[in-house]
Amino acid sequence: MLRIGFVLPSGFQAMSLAAPSAFELANVSAGETLYDIHLLSEKGGPLPSSLGAKVDTRAVAGEAFDTLIVGGLLSPAPSSTELLTLLRDALPHTRRMAAICTGAFILAEAGLLDGRRATTHWAFARDLQARFPQVKVEEDRIFIIDGAVWTSAGMTAGIDLALGMIEKDFGLELSRSVARKLVVYHRRAGGQSQHSALLEMDAKSDRIQTVLTYARRNLRKELSVEELADVAHLSPRQFSRAFRAETGQSPAKAVEHLRVEAARLMMEESRHPIDVVAAETGFADRERMRRAFLRAFGQPPQAIRRTAFAPA
Repeated sequence: MLRIGFVLPSGFQAMSLAAPSAFELANVSAGETLYDIHLLSEKGGPLPSSLGAKVDTRAVAGEAFDTLIVGGLLSPAPSSTELLTLLRDALPHTRRMAAICTGAFILAEAGLLDGRRATTHWAFARDLQARFPQVKVEEDRIFIIDGAVWTSAGMTAGIDLALGMIEKDFGLELSRSVARKLVVYHRRAGGQSQHSALLEMDAKSDRIQTVLTYARRNLRKELSVEELADVAHLSPRQFSRAFRAETGQSPAKAVEHLRVEAARLMMEESRHPIDVVAAETGFADRERMRRAFLRAFGQPPQAIRRTAFAPA
């Protein structure tokens, strides 16, 4: 049985409690207690969340844990010297330590991310890098494992991190079973992007949203302006004007973003050859896909794949 401790700061963001549910359901799926789960805080006792509701916690000090996971706040805030010391002292005696969302700032403040790769919620990633330049921040990752330390992006990415831990501890089938019980897709790969091209374009009208949905479902087609305008029931000129007004970009650039996103997902979640990925996502050839990746990410498809499948 593995002892899991969730270290919660006062005012912790309530979604931090989604990760403990994954370990709880691992016990349910296995039909036995694989994880002994504890909610912890610096001093113990009732602890308020960001919603105001309190949870009962135990003090961090004085107990040994296989895994300690630090919850996040709605926005980063300085931690007490006592908590940072507790975490520093715990690391050598803990198999792994992790942070969800802005909990990465707590680990960084304790010096536990020095020289390590780490991630956090995309909105705070650059702040983390600026405040702790010794940390190798990768701002577009779902979660990262660097030795004994794990970090995840914001909110629901804590579930992905927990599923990743369950898979490493007890295998893929148990992790899949927990994902099904949580009614989520099986965990996103740690290297997967935090961002969605479709979400960022944020079309205002149903007409343009319908076009974007059509494009995403038909990436293997040419998707010319004329074809997309026909879906919108507009002339090509009217469509191009309306599309740019709503999304801030041309139809051609938007289609490229959707293709790049789909190709990146295939690169991160499969071993398909690059030529196959290019064909499945509508790029005429691998060279055009390579140039699109360089424009979007500053690195070629092969680098994306190496990151996604890098060993823990």
